[in-house]
Amino acid sequence: MIQSKNEKNDWKKSKMIQITNLTKKFGTATVLDGINLTLEPGKIYGLVGRNGSGKTMLLKHMLGFVRPTEGTISYDGKLLWKDMEMPQQVGAIIESPGFLSEYSGFRNLQLLAMIRGKITDAQIRGAIATVGLDPDSKKKVGSYSLGMRQRLGIAQALMEDPDILLLDEPLSGLDNDGVDEIRKVFLAQREKGKTVVLASHSNEDIAILCDEVFRFDKGKIIAHVVQGQKNLSEQ
Repeated sequence: MIQSKNEKNDWKKSKMIQITNLTKKFGTATVLDGINLTLEPGKIYGLVGRNGSGKTMLLKHMLGFVRPTEGTISYDGKLLWKDMEMPQQVGAIIESPGFLSEYSGFRNLQLLAMIRGKITDAQIRGAIATVGLDPDSKKKVGSYSLGMRQRLGIAQALMEDPDILLLDEPLSGLDNDGVDEIRKVFLAQREKGKTVVLASHSNEDIAILCDEVFRFDKGKIIAHVVQGQKNLSEQ
């Protein structure tokens, strides 16, 4: 069935993330200062800035890990901390992924998947394969390289097929081949209509992946650049 332009716009509006006047203070220190963002599906958004500029803190708020001093975040028109304690249909990597070192990658993700009970072992295996790891490997995560752990973290974020991906330095620790592979994974997610938000220090990642970029400094957005959508064929 072909959607009309209005139907497509209505669908996008229903899937929007709206962040309004988001402010967070710790004592006299302001770490987020009046953040206003509207994020829609089918785009990759980049958050850039120095360490401590507010990027990771924003992602933690969007996940419901931290409550703001002022302001709101809404998903599909539902307010975080009022209509729900945590957002649904979100996959995330915040800081370094944590896994049980004595288990395989598959077993780690299997244990995490049991929390919601939404997906099958086959779907877990598919997510692991998508990021270039062997889902049948018996190798323990404790002996993984940094890049393998990062790939497993991305598989964890992807495995429940979320509508939204919130990713903090997701390409950190990957070699050049790994970076190229995972970039294509993220671009494919955008093509599926997902909303992808990633914080990165890599200018190259931001240039290749992002449709819009927000530059942070001292808890504020000081610049917004629209770059235009990228195609897989460009990589």
